Amino acid sequence: MASASFGSFGVVCYRHVELVYNAVWKISSSLFYQPTRIHNPHDIHKIGCFAKTGLESIIFWTMTTVTVDNKKIWDSVLTHIEQDVSRASFLTWFKNTSIQKNDGSVISISVPNTFVRDWLQNKYHSSILRVLRGEIDSLRSIEYVVSRVGTKEVLEQINQPTQIQQLELGDIYIDKDDNLNQRYTFDNFVIGAFNELAYAAAQAIIKNPGISYNPLFVYGLTGLGKTHLIQAVGNSFKRNNKNTKVYYLSAEKFGIEYTEAVRGGRAHIFKEKYRKYDVLIMDDIQFLSGKEKTQEEVFHLFNTLYDNNKQIIFSSDKAPKKIVGIEDRLKSRFEGGMIADISVPEYESRLAILNAKVRQTNISIASEVLEYVASAVQNNIRELEGVLNLVSAQCQLKKRGLAISEVKLLIKNSLKPQRTISINDVIKTVSTFYGIEERELYQKTRKKEVVKPRQVAMYLLREDFNASYPYIGQKLGGRDHTTVIHAYEKVRRDAGRDGLLYKEIEQIKSVLYGTN
Repeated sequence: MASASFGSFGVVCYRHVELVYNAVWKISSSLFYQPTRIHNPHDIHKIGCFAKTGLESIIFWTMTTVTVDNKKIWDSVLTHIEQDVSRASFLTWFKNTSIQKNDGSVISISVPNTFVRDWLQNKYHSSILRVLRGEIDSLRSIEYVVSRVGTKEVLEQINQPTQIQQLELGDIYIDKDDNLNQRYTFDNFVIGAFNELAYAAAQAIIKNPGISYNPLFVYGLTGLGKTHLIQAVGNSFKRNNKNTKVYYLSAEKFGIEYTEAVRGGRAHIFKEKYRKYDVLIMDDIQFLSGKEKTQEEVFHLFNTLYDNNKQIIFSSDKAPKKIVGIEDRLKSRFEGGMIADISVPEYESRLAILNAKVRQTNISIASEVLEYVASAVQNNIRELEGVLNLVSAQCQLKKRGLAISEVKLLIKNSLKPQRTISINDVIKTVSTFYGIEERELYQKTRKKEVVKPRQVAMYLLREDFNASYPYIGQKLGGRDHTTVIHAYEKVRRDAGRDGLLYKEIEQIKSVLYGTN
């Protein structure tokens, strides 16, 4: 029975079993018949004289220990790697990886796909090997094996939500009747020189809706608090008068609903739906670029609401006159009320935002740390809060406050590196990722294997580098700007629905930015 149980365990763990067996050899000889030393895995049947209960206990312990040890070893590797790379790179390249096989001299690492395998081999192989040799002296080499099944347990601790994340997620509540997020209020909105004009305009329309500034058009780069501001206006109307009919939606959602309504013969119902509101808030109006029919519907909706003194609020990533692909008559409507921009916050505002966030979430972070974060993170509020979350998470994991040097390293590894990237870099990276020739992206072909990479390249040039649509079209084979708009919006929309496409784009970005 002992031999059968041992045989089912197999040769895979022979090296580990040999060590355990030989370690208890002297003890076993005094308790049982003299056993035969194991010199070859095929000699396992010779130990049948060993007492069943004693040997099977060792075997069971060994099987469990091998699994646990492999996990501990890989956890140690991940801990070391995480300290040297950015958070985005860590999640992109090391998520769903694990030790698949370990015979003491060669370790097989399971990876989810060939792209991750190649990247680990070329970029991180020496680092992984160095850390593993610190754990296993006899290790000679490592190999990477593509496996569809990843080990979620490996990153369990890393991906475990921190207290600050749980607080934020718990507070999110979208009212199905009006689409407003109740977390967005003026009570937690920080006012500074960067947004005071937009804030003042918002307060004015709350006091005199449909009269003071109609429409209110708020614009600014991503992550500066536009959505917070315009939804706070909606929540204020609801709080002041429960009978006020408020509705918030993105221009993208409006366009999708309109298209579906037309196809389903329900256009008349759709038109009436949005004409009943007292306050209509439409986010990311730039999505309407190139969509003539949807723009026409927004134009007529605008006129109806405006003529009846209903308050209209728009937001965009740029001023109305700079939005490509929007009809002039609609632009003139956007510019007919109040246009307010939200710029990048200055140091004092960034520090105020951090202090407000700390108060809201009841976390304790030293003032000098907050001051350093406010001085180091300058791009937008979203990045600022993201770094604060990371600092808070590290404090909780380490059960102590962080030194400035640790915060510096955290910020260095977390934020997108600032480097000059040319359009050729984007084309080269995208074409390599999808396995096509660079010249194919410039050609006028509709082959499926080329169209998708070309659209992804257009999306990246627009989303990450803010290149204009005409410029992108000119550089990619002299295409019309409307083609670029279509490509950008398609990838943007599909990436939100297709998890695989989203991961592909993140992997391309990691290669493009050279994060490590």
